[in-house]
Amino acid sequence: MIGFDDALALIAEAARPLGVETVPLAEAHGRVLAAPVIAQVDHPPADVSAMDGYAVRDADLPGRLAVAGESLPGGPVGDLPAGACMRIFTGAPVPRGADRIVMQEDVGRDGGVAVFGVAGPARHIRARGSDFTKGDVLLETGRLLDSRALVAAAGADLAEVEVWRRPHLVILGTGDELAEPGAAAAWTIPDSATLGVAALAAEWGAKLVARKRLKDDLPVMQRAAAEALEAAELVVVTGGASVGERDFAKAMFEGLELIFSKVAIRPGKPVWLGRAGGKLVIGLPGNPTSAMVTARLLLAPLLAGLAGRVPAEALRWRWAPLAECLGPCDGRETFIRAKHDGEPVRALPNQDSSAQKTLADAALLIRRRPGAPASAVGEIVEILEF
Repeated sequence: MIGFDDALALIAEAARPLGVETVPLAEAHGRVLAAPVIAQVDHPPADVSAMDGYAVRDADLPGRLAVAGESLPGGPVGDLPAGACMRIFTGAPVPRGADRIVMQEDVGRDGGVAVFGVAGPARHIRARGSDFTKGDVLLETGRLLDSRALVAAAGADLAEVEVWRRPHLVILGTGDELAEPGAAAAWTIPDSATLGVAALAAEWGAKLVARKRLKDDLPVMQRAAAEALEAAELVVVTGGASVGERDFAKAMFEGLELIFSKVAIRPGKPVWLGRAGGKLVIGLPGNPTSAMVTARLLLAPLLAGLAGRVPAEALRWRWAPLAECLGPCDGRETFIRAKHDGEPVRALPNQDSSAQKTLADAALLIRRRPGAPASAVGEIVEILEF
């Protein structure tokens, strides 16, 4: 059995990006850049107006100026006649000869003549290339393409981007007791863990290929394991990681080479990681809370690395004060399900590894180091968004 930090180091070593592909920008949300985004154009492409108003020459103010046409967004750049002004709209090109935009609220209108007062300090012109110019690097390699990054990539005039491939994932839920939610009967329970793990995996860049439930029948499980390794770069197994006669989570994978077999954490000690057929396999506990906690702590950084991110990005610890006391911690690193109570954080009352209502209420994990003493109200503790 190894420590949590040692397990993370082994995951970071195993979690290598899977290769590069080019995708349309409209399909790139949530992907990770494998090459920088370089601007193909200047932005703005010309001097443009930052306001609805009138384009003028400073030398003609104050005064009454004939309105010589208008400039519209996307239209051609015109010339401003001497002694005249031009109606202009936000984003429209500034006519040649103009050096100021006067807001429409500051201009009187008398038919075809506009009346201007003394000019203020603001010119309300966005200069060509004032945001970025052609050849500028707008997004670096490794950037997650969130909604804001997509705006920049589109503004760079790119139709497609190079990204790291998403890891293909198969989830195998094991146990005779599992049933499809909505179909549980006597002595069976709804299979909730694999649904939660699938959702968390998608959040961290995985593409789900299949999610299957398996009875504790070793030949059937071996066939399913072989099919999963053919279909995906990563296989997740829930349950079957103890030492009972029908716990086949490891035995189902031919030639399994373990990277680690247990981690000294609570909940989730039976979690394991290995390779079979050149593919990664991670085993999570069967209890829903244990499965989700270990998925958040170990599967998330594994997926982040496979998808082209730095694995440590998945574990951004921060600090917050406690709303109530916590007891001492034993020799295993413990992750307590908690919630916000304003700024302080409060541990949830039911910390059982099978508690699903508590799991739904948990917004945070409080990290308790091995052997940590009792903590008082207001003491600062490490937390992770769950």
